[in-house]
Amino acid sequence: MDSVSRSVGRLQQFRLFLELIKFPHTVFALPFAFTGAVLAARGIPDGGTIAWILVAMVGARTGAMSVNRLADRELDAKNPRTASRPLARGLIRPLTVRVIAALSFLVLVFAAAQLNRLCLFLSPVAIALTVFYSYTKRFTSWSHLILGLCLAGAPIGGWIAVAGRLELPPVVLGAAVLFWVAGFDILYALADVEFDRAHGLYSIPAKFGSRAGMRVSLLFHVAVPVLLGIVGRLLELGAFYYLGLGVIGCLLGYEHATVRRHGFARLDFAFFNVNGLISLTLFTVTLLDVLLLSR
Repeated sequence: MDSVSRSVGRLQQFRLFLELIKFPHTVFALPFAFTGAVLAARGIPDGGTIAWILVAMVGARTGAMSVNRLADRELDAKNPRTASRPLARGLIRPLTVRVIAALSFLVLVFAAAQLNRLCLFLSPVAIALTVFYSYTKRFTSWSHLILGLCLAGAPIGGWIAVAGRLELPPVVLGAAVLFWVAGFDILYALADVEFDRAHGLYSIPAKFGSRAGMRVSLLFHVAVPVLLGIVGRLLELGAFYYLGLGVIGCLLGYEHATVRRHGFARLDFAFFNVNGLISLTLFTVTLLDVLLLSR
């Protein structure tokens, strides 16, 4: 019975950890990494490259989310919106999360080494940036852009994994991801305006107000299809890709309309469902375009 109890306990801890880091939301960044890889290969990369990109992305996101939850655990416990998180409730030991974070980052470095030398060289930069982000809301209202920069590394890393070098198209694609992420992170921060102000935390909505925050978010999101269009021009992509940009523009518009109409009541829907669909849409139309239409 003791061994069964320990097994159940370990399984429950594993489930709590997956809940803690929102593992299913890896869908946000992973399609962007594969989009960068597909564009660099002008097709589907070899199986080994795909596998190591996947391993690197899972390691990067797991480590980044673990560090973020550790950094915010005391604040999360005070915030009614986040008080139910496993680490804030004491259901997972901080030491356990620290060990998993360290192991995850080691997995990232190992996977990067299997791809190429430049990926290996840049992997500590990615780790440092994600750790740095977790503390930025304590001293700057522009932490949303730092988060965007972290996820911008996904398509750039995917391109480098295939090409072994950095070029202009993945940088522009990374900029699109940066503004996409920063824009929806501002919307998400709307739910914590009063809490952030009361606890000396920084965000664009907390500093400038909710209306100004929504305007900045909209401005960032307007830039996304523009930047994606530049990527299409640089790489001479075709109709599938540009059709996808229209869909993405509509999804972004729907996201803002939903938040304006329903406020916080539909915030999780706008944040998770719509944004996950945006990243999957971009990957799908890019893959179709590269395989069927592009020169």
